[in-house]
Amino acid sequence: MAVQDHVLVVGAGPVGAVMALTLCQRGFPVTLIEAEPGPVEDQRAATVHPPTVEMLAAMGLRDAAWETGLLSPLFHFRDRITGELVAEFDVGMLEGEVPYPFVLQWEQYKLVLAALDKAAGTGLLTTRFATRLLSFTQDTDHVHALVETEGGTETLTANWLIGADGGRSTVRKLAGIEFEGFTWPERFIKIGTTYDFLEAGKGYCTRNYFSDPDEWLNLFKVKGPGEPGIWRGIFPVPPEEPDEAALSHEGVQRRLQKFLPREGGYEIAYHALYKVHQRVAATFNLGRVLLAGDAAHVNNPIGGMGMNGGLHDAVNLAGKLESIRDGGAGMEALDRYTRQRRKAQTDFVQAQSVANKQSLSERDPAKRREHLDRLRRTAADPALHKAFLRRSSLIDSLDTANAVA
Repeated sequence: MAVQDHVLVVGAGPVGAVMALTLCQRGFPVTLIEAEPGPVEDQRAATVHPPTVEMLAAMGLRDAAWETGLLSPLFHFRDRITGELVAEFDVGMLEGEVPYPFVLQWEQYKLVLAALDKAAGTGLLTTRFATRLLSFTQDTDHVHALVETEGGTETLTANWLIGADGGRSTVRKLAGIEFEGFTWPERFIKIGTTYDFLEAGKGYCTRNYFSDPDEWLNLFKVKGPGEPGIWRGIFPVPPEEPDEAALSHEGVQRRLQKFLPREGGYEIAYHALYKVHQRVAATFNLGRVLLAGDAAHVNNPIGGMGMNGGLHDAVNLAGKLESIRDGGAGMEALDRYTRQRRKAQTDFVQAQSVANKQSLSERDPAKRREHLDRLRRTAADPALHKAFLRRSSLIDSLDTANAVA
């Protein structure tokens, strides 16, 4: 094995964990550091699209995913004002074209635990929690990272440093890489409830998008800790509404009761309020320092594209580092990584997620009617239906990006 093989990954979220796993499976020794004292039960991302399912299955995570995730081939677009089912899309129509023609609803914390366990089994992973990156320097062959631990500070040396440390990435900030884009004026609130909306008699499936000019809604199911599972609702919170009001018991119940009145209220499993950004880093590589996942790009969650794009980064980047180590590729391979994965973001994920959000919240009656009619026509036409699935499932994104020289 060549000298240039040790990788330091910062951030033990889903992208960092999968980054560590795919690198270890390629024979790289990996040190994974995380500022938190242990794995975080983060309830953010859960949607895993077909090409990402294929990647995770190839890493040996299929059994864990099938056991603790939920296979969801259908998703609905509905008009919240009228209650009408506007369009039903079936990922199963891609059978024969992709190995896994469904979406996997698999919470990111479950993915993290499964990936870390699988990576530990390689004998190449060192995981260090309660370890915070303070600064780094790099030279021709190495990156030297100063970290803070419970016992003080120390320097970790590796051949590569990968920032998978989220939208507020310390790695990106220390590298001085611009994070270009904007922040939406409204915030999003995620509310989890154990009430099973399949029993509401409304014809819902496990993934639903509700168009509404006043309060759009995403509603989907995950397995949670077990039966009956957890339903997640994502609602907009207008700029003028105080955080305290949105997060209060009354505020949470009000949003659910407005959607589906229910005597006795809803049992709440969790809820969280967060700002939403659309941003892409100016570059994903700077010498031996690299970015992946939310450290490199963030987007609104409508359509479930953020984590998937980050996992695609991880697999792409691991392949590039392997080509440098074993295939004689030069550092220019990392420039190609940036070109490929930035294109996936700017041309597909950012554009599609912005369009998703704008279409659900459209206020102009004529434009709103036009959008809903277009969805109806798309779902009814098999060719358009499949094209929509390929775009919304990031299949086109991955294929187009991987073709970039």
